[in-house]
Amino acid sequence: MSYPLFQASFTVYCIATALYIIFFLNQKKQIRKAARMVFIAAAFLHAVNILLRYIEAGHTPITSIHEVISFFAWSVACCHLSFRWRYTVKNSGTFTAVIVLLLMLIASFASRKILPLPPEMQSWWLPVHASVSIIAAAFLTLAAIGGVMYLLQERELKQKRFGFFFSRLPSLDTLDKLNQHCISIGFPLMTVGMLAGYIWARQIWGGRPWQWNPKIVMSVITWLLYAGLMHQRFTLGWRGRRAAGITIIAFFAVLLIIGSMLQEGL
Repeated sequence: MSYPLFQASFTVYCIATALYIIFFLNQKKQIRKAARMVFIAAAFLHAVNILLRYIEAGHTPITSIHEVISFFAWSVACCHLSFRWRYTVKNSGTFTAVIVLLLMLIASFASRKILPLPPEMQSWWLPVHASVSIIAAAFLTLAAIGGVMYLLQERELKQKRFGFFFSRLPSLDTLDKLNQHCISIGFPLMTVGMLAGYIWARQIWGGRPWQWNPKIVMSVITWLLYAGLMHQRFTLGWRGRRAAGITIIAFFAVLLIIGSMLQEGL
């Protein structure tokens, strides 16, 4: 029942991405408006798909590869739309739409079979830990997108070429604020997700050495990377290229965590 809606949202994401790319090339405002409306429609269809999947499964649909990647894609789309109402970041929609479409493509190839929950996962800590962690990863994805855009724009300015990207990307200050905004939301959510995971793990494994699980060790390392970045930003005033670079590096650690979640289970 839910999969046709997944396919429909995937198709609409494809249309939105195509429109965003066309806008990125010709910069016609009418196309940007159309792309935004189509992207919102895709996110809405995707939300209905996730809701129906929840009804079918009888539990929060974030326990299989298909479900995790699909929820991740939807979270990236919604997080982008959430700050898009407050901030104008030129052409960020193009980069975000491409990422969302790639995630949807990956999810479409994964098995959509609904998996029964093992006894240890039948806890309300599952939706708290998993959903908050994935939403945190979505905001950190947007921070990494801002970092990539920053490096592209800075390269144009440094070389004084003022070429293809210069007229299509926001100012460095705007991109730096985007980076800070997304990390300021994503990092606290990551912290909440890790705390929920810690409490859940204590309930399952007690005092046994669950903490040496590679996924948990990588999560702690990633948290320390973002904690260090937050500290440097707000106490030493780190800005610009250095902050963008560390954001991108830390994001690769986030991807490793998501990969381990998919391999070992949430």
